[in-house]
Amino acid sequence: MRPARKPIGLQLAQAARIVSRAFDEALAAADGSLPVWLVLLNIKARSLGNQRELADAVGIREATLTHHLNGMEESGLITRRRDPVNRRIHVVELTEAGEEAFLRLRDAAMAFDRKLRRGISDQELADLDDVMARLAANADGEGGGALWAGLAEERL
Repeated sequence: MRPARKPIGLQLAQAARIVSRAFDEALAAADGSLPVWLVLLNIKARSLGNQRELADAVGIREATLTHHLNGMEESGLITRRRDPVNRRIHVVELTEAGEEAFLRLRDAAMAFDRKLRRGISDQELADLDDVMARLAANADGEGGGALWAGLAEERL
C-alpha cells in the first residue's frame, strides 16, 4: 500500500540535495567551495583560539580542517603562525586575498539566500525555522544546533 504522503525524510533529503548542489555551484562560480566558505566565515565572524575550535565551529575533524587550511594557505587566503604564549596553538588569520575571497563568497551566499527566499513570506520562513528545528530535534533526540548558529545575527 502506498503512503498518502511522501515520507518527510525523503522529501527533506531530496530538497537538501538539490539546494546543496545549487549552493555549491553558486560558491564555485565565485571561485570558492563550501569548506572554504565555512572556514573563512568562522575565522571572520568568531574569535577562535585555535584550530580545534575552528574545526568544531566548521563541523569537521581537525585532520580534515588541516587539509583545507593547507590548501587555503597555499592559495594565499590564510596565514598560520604559532601563538607566542602557547607554541602548540596555531593562530589562523585571513590575508588580504582571504578578505577578498570572504567578501566574494559572502556576496554569493547572500544572493543564493535571496534566491531561496523568493516568493516565501516572512511568516512562512518563521514556520520553516520552527519545523526545521523540530525535525532536527526529532531526528537526533536533542535538537542539536546549526553549525552556523548565531552567525546570522552578527554583522559581517
